[in-house]
Amino acid sequence: MVEQLQTYGVVRSTKVAEVMQAIDRGLFVPPGSSPYFDSPMSIGYNATISAPHMHAACLELLEKNLQPGMRALDVGSGTGYLTACFALMVGSEGRVVGVEHIPELVATSIENIKKSAAAPQLNDGSLSIHIADGREGWPELAPYDAIHVGAAAPQIPKALIEQLKPGGRMVIPVGTVFQELKVVDKKLDGTVSIKDETSVRYVPLTSKEAQLHVN
Repeated sequence: MVEQLQTYGVVRSTKVAEVMQAIDRGLFVPPGSSPYFDSPMSIGYNATISAPHMHAACLELLEKNLQPGMRALDVGSGTGYLTACFALMVGSEGRVVGVEHIPELVATSIENIKKSAAAPQLNDGSLSIHIADGREGWPELAPYDAIHVGAAAPQIPKALIEQLKPGGRMVIPVGTVFQELKVVDKKLDGTVSIKDETSVRYVPLTSKEAQLHVN
């Protein structure tokens, strides 16, 4: 899977390749799925795990903000795959928080991570997953060097911009029918710049109630 992403130029960083090889995606997808096929897949509760090329693209965009000792927030952490990748990137001296509003997914993701190369960081507390509304982030451990949002917001939540550290970067899909993956950089003086990276298709970043009652 990783070699294919390297061939297509999606994975360029040696560090991203090493992390994606170390965290086995097969531990984070539903039984009977094809974990290494480059496609998103349903994980229940009207949620999906992104295709490997999207995870790779986000890791590449955030790599400079996922250095050892840095802090990262994964909003809509789902099965825990990308959260585990972040944990390996920042190391045990860093801090990674995943937030997910579906309790069953939180429980499953913790079990998935326990089987993965990120298990030591779950055990030492440098990686944690919490039940919370991702639109509010996780202010207890802010500010973050890196924020990743795994669902599309109608607009960028103000709380997430506030929790981004000066010098930090957020990657977030924004839009409803048409969505753009946006890269949000907060400069050292606190001003924010936003650029469009690529067109994407994500499930909506919404309330737990709205997500579970999608027709």
